[in-house]
Amino acid sequence: MTMTYAQPLTRRYTRARLAVPALWRQVIRTNDRAERTTTEPDRSAHTQLEIYDGVLAAFERRDEVASVLRASADRATAVRRLRDEFGLSHLQATALIDLPLTTECRDRIAHRADELRTALGR
Repeated sequence: MTMTYAQPLTRRYTRARLAVPALWRQVIRTNDRAERTTTEPDRSAHTQLEIYDGVLAAFERRDEVASVLRASADRATAVRRLRDEFGLSHLQATALIDLPLTTECRDRIAHRADELRTALGR
């Protein structure tokens, strides 16, 4: 009998890197009741709000962000350039790369950020 073992996750697929796309799937979804009942990824509300604020600030300069992304050779370069040029954190820059730069998406993020601010203000 041959035993097979699971291969270790490469650096590319670490748990921290998989959390941000899960967060965006929640934000980008349609506003169906059934989809809103899903749980959030393991991330504090303050960290989520930090990501949302950085992304919303980058939406104001959408054309500049798009030109940085087009000019970058790979993902790591794009993250570094976004951090340098726009003053974003690593989480904000990584999240911005995974996000479609559409107005509908921006509206959903703004709505979610307002909800978090209200919840944290209590």
